[in-house]
Amino acid sequence: MNLIGKNARKASVEKIDTKIKNKVLKKYSLLIQKERSSILSANAKDINFAIKKKLKDNLIIRLTLDQKKLNNIKNSIKKIIKLKDPIDKTLEKWNRPNGLKINRISIPIGVIGVIYESRPNVTSDVASLCFKSGNAVILKGGSEAINTNKILAKLFRKALKENKVNENFIQFVDSKDRKMVDFMLSKMINYIDVIIPRGGKNLVKRVQKFSSVPIIGHLEGICHTFVDKDAELKMATNIVYNAKMRNTSICGATETILLHKKIVKKFCNPILKKLENSNCKIYGDHFLKKYYKGKVYLAKEKDWATEYLSATISVKCVKNFKEAINHINKYGTSHTDSIITKNKKTAKKFLKNIKSSIAMHNTSTQFADGGEFGFGGEVGISTNTLPPRGPVGLGQLISYKYEITSNGQIRK
Repeated sequence: MNLIGKNARKASVEKIDTKIKNKVLKKYSLLIQKERSSILSANAKDINFAIKKKLKDNLIIRLTLDQKKLNNIKNSIKKIIKLKDPIDKTLEKWNRPNGLKINRISIPIGVIGVIYESRPNVTSDVASLCFKSGNAVILKGGSEAINTNKILAKLFRKALKENKVNENFIQFVDSKDRKMVDFMLSKMINYIDVIIPRGGKNLVKRVQKFSSVPIIGHLEGICHTFVDKDAELKMATNIVYNAKMRNTSICGATETILLHKKIVKKFCNPILKKLENSNCKIYGDHFLKKYYKGKVYLAKEKDWATEYLSATISVKCVKNFKEAINHINKYGTSHTDSIITKNKKTAKKFLKNIKSSIAMHNTSTQFADGGEFGFGGEVGISTNTLPPRGPVGLGQLISYKYEITSNGQIRK
């Protein structure tokens, strides 16, 4: 692990031309296409291991690769190639009365450690984003995806080597031993500048508890969709269904619906029946139970603070948008929350007053994704109060420094 750290630090100080960066990424995309049968074969081994280990269905879904997902991986790389190189750009400049000319210039963070579970596309997304932004990366994937992650990392290193670039810009910790994670968190502060955890609550809690390295990450995605009294029924029905059911296993899936009490009688049956027809389990409060004609389980306090990551949702009826905001700020996780309303004033107040890193109006929470934001992909979604917040893509994997010139100024 120390050798991996030393190699990463050495690679991170090398300056790579934008054309070379893009050539590496293009080669990587071609290698993924060329080796697709080997990748899918490695993935089949991981799936068998996950089934034997009796992993949850949502984790196996995240783990599974097919030709469509491989195409998505390649498309993500192609998008990153098209994005502007974020390094060595003048972010701001100004002149001071004291004669100083000050430029704020973008630079790489340095070495990024990423600890993640299940999703093999994280390997390719993170490697591509980190490399394009001039950062070296140390990847530690979960044991359930080790074969798939290993081959994806190996192909990136091959693309680097063929373009005469230091292979150690991308390193993969080829071990199932959890001690490697503990070592990264507690003993590699001289080598790793920031740790990004991507996975379930237990992983992120562990990272937050033990890391001596700064962290970018989120603990949970308890996302809300609030249907206001001025919402349009068809829009609300479509958005709520998509926000929950498009992919129930992602952190941007809506976990709680808030309904304005004035529209519960008219709206609850068409909105919730569509969910129930897709085998979504519904927990609701006493007010909802009066009006909903389908099957609803009585919600408990813990349901408002639960990230289900499955076809289950909680529904609360609120008096007004202020109560909705208070509920979200109390039970939410500063991830993604949406209001559905035709009233622009209400929407503006909602967007300005919820604590979320991503606040939405008339939009499905499933859009909480770096690729959908035009970032080419994401290393993760940050719910930290300090920046970066929201999807962490190419433009967020940078730091900056000040470059100052003068005509021989001395301070009086």
